[in-house]
Amino acid sequence: MLSDSLKKTIRQAHTNIAEQLEGFRPRAGQNYLVAEIAKTLGGDYHKSQRICVIEAGTGTGKSLAYCLGALPMALAKKKKLIISTATVALQEQLLNKELPFFKEHSGLDFKFDLVKGRQRYICVQKLLAAVSGEETQLSLMPTTSSPLSAMEQRCLQALAKAYQEKRWQGDRDSWADTIPDKVWNLIACDKHACQRQMKSHNLCPFHLARQKIAQMDVLVINHALLLADLELGGGTILSDPEDTFYVIDEAHHLPHITRDFSSAAATIKGTIEWLDKLLKFSGKMANVVVSQKAIGQNFKLNDAANDAGKVLRQVRDMLDQSDYSYNDDDTHRFLHGEVPEQLKARAKDIADATQDALRALSKMHDALTLDVNDGDVQGFLADPILAESGQYINRLEQLNKLWFSYATKGEGTPHARWIKRLDYKHHHDYLLCDCPIEVGFYLKDNLWRECAGAVLCSATLSAMGNFDHFARESGLSNEPGVKYIKADSPFDYAKQAQLHIPHTKTEPTDKAFSDYLAEALPDYLDKKKANLVLFASYWQMDHVVAKLRKQNWQILVQGELSRDELLKRHRAAIDLGAGSILFGTQSLSEGLDLPGKYLENLVITKIPFAVPTSPVEEAQAEFIQSKGGNPFLSITVPDAAKKLVQSCGRLLRKETDSGRITILDRRLVTKRYGKAMLDTLPPFAKQID
Repeated sequence: MLSDSLKKTIRQAHTNIAEQLEGFRPRAGQNYLVAEIAKTLGGDYHKSQRICVIEAGTGTGKSLAYCLGALPMALAKKKKLIISTATVALQEQLLNKELPFFKEHSGLDFKFDLVKGRQRYICVQKLLAAVSGEETQLSLMPTTSSPLSAMEQRCLQALAKAYQEKRWQGDRDSWADTIPDKVWNLIACDKHACQRQMKSHNLCPFHLARQKIAQMDVLVINHALLLADLELGGGTILSDPEDTFYVIDEAHHLPHITRDFSSAAATIKGTIEWLDKLLKFSGKMANVVVSQKAIGQNFKLNDAANDAGKVLRQVRDMLDQSDYSYNDDDTHRFLHGEVPEQLKARAKDIADATQDALRALSKMHDALTLDVNDGDVQGFLADPILAESGQYINRLEQLNKLWFSYATKGEGTPHARWIKRLDYKHHHDYLLCDCPIEVGFYLKDNLWRECAGAVLCSATLSAMGNFDHFARESGLSNEPGVKYIKADSPFDYAKQAQLHIPHTKTEPTDKAFSDYLAEALPDYLDKKKANLVLFASYWQMDHVVAKLRKQNWQILVQGELSRDELLKRHRAAIDLGAGSILFGTQSLSEGLDLPGKYLENLVITKIPFAVPTSPVEEAQAEFIQSKGGNPFLSITVPDAAKKLVQSCGRLLRKETDSGRITILDRRLVTKRYGKAMLDTLPPFAKQID
């Protein structure tokens, strides 16, 4: 329960902030969020499971709300507050605007910082080795296939000089220019070679950054880093979940990012080639290791790598001779994720062999690390070896993950498994892929039931009037104590915008719909204002653009310029008093901020239904059907409803904005699911012809 002193602290912070915000007006929705977040984290709704899911649209002020509701609680309970986002743009907004302002004016004393993955930092020893000429040793690493070009060499020298002169802190994001991937891969920190317990590495930028974490009250991260920490058991990179309050902003991305993070893939031919290189490398590593503990591990590693390579060749031959049916994308998906027994038996052999290889290589790696610490092996000799063995350890981990899953029986979490034929200039290969269909159980076991508390927020978390779809995807279904909240927007939708659904003479499912759009769109565009037209596919957009340009329409088209350049030209035209027409696909419906005069006319060509064409989406639909469900109503419609809300959300960004939305899809009024979608949109003034 919230104590009186804590309530007073929150109210005072709120008052302090309000006094400093120009033109501040109390917002009932924001006040409600602050109270609900504080009560949730304070245990008012459940003693142990302190989680709330918040849908708060544009203008609600959710970042200020979760700072006011969660930070005083975290400070009082001596918990770390971790704010996780899906986009760099929101991270920058928090770090450069929201948190500095809050710290300066709230009256609360706290420290905050950005936390990045180790791959965003250099390893000083690898940098020194690269610029001193020892990069030739590193060129043997699996990730490097050719020497650096003259331009890449100059970049490497500039990085080293700037770091040594303390003009650069050693992280990729703060370097003003682009660092080529080949250069970065040579010098990036990795968990196997760059270890803090090794004296030569304890001053590397990553480890110095990690030392600061303990001193911070608020950490800003991305969802990928959150999942990386959970995979290591939680509390390895970040603070322990039980000592942490999490704010998951842009939470609608979390299930999909978790699914991608849990996937595994590997080629046959490519794997055989790097296993052969591993055999050569193991001898080189054995010659450097001094520790008696590593004696015999080299032979075990060779035996295991040879066994894995042998079975992989058998799999390659088996796939060459198989009668699997491949689609137009050269992909064969295993129905219900069930791998044939013949392949499953070989998968088990490969999983066992890679596990043995991983165990042996890890022991050699640890032994060499110990040798360096004991002074038995010089660091400059060990560092390139450890870097290379770290690469192989990562690859073996991924390989084992893939083949262990292929060898697993059908019980438990459903997986999508598929094979894609590759043709690299007639040297054919096969890519085998594995991806869990549902990841809610993972988040439930590793995050929701372990953390001190969590606030999940986004502008679009509900679908079709409820949170069921998101709750199932994110592992919150049937969890006790989870509070679901919708915050009222300060916008007066009926006064600020009109939603128009005109008569159309062609259905969106008709082949002639693209030609109809090219014919009808001019009636709904205003050459004197800022227009945004959103399409459901690139093909349809390009088709319409080609026809309209023949009629001399001036159009800015997504994909023809960078996103930044498109928006720059769009705003410049509006600033000059001219109109602008911007065409884009669904990816422009999220994160696009064109307030006021920069967007007054929004046209949505059709309901943004996703066609389940990827193996994962097909497997999801198949799984739901196998349980007696309807994948269209269970997945496709809720996803489309959320996307439609996002699309409509582009028009009004501030309380002073106004404009018109036109949707050229009559299914919103002719289909039962369409009417349900229409009801989930904000209460715009409606004109339905």
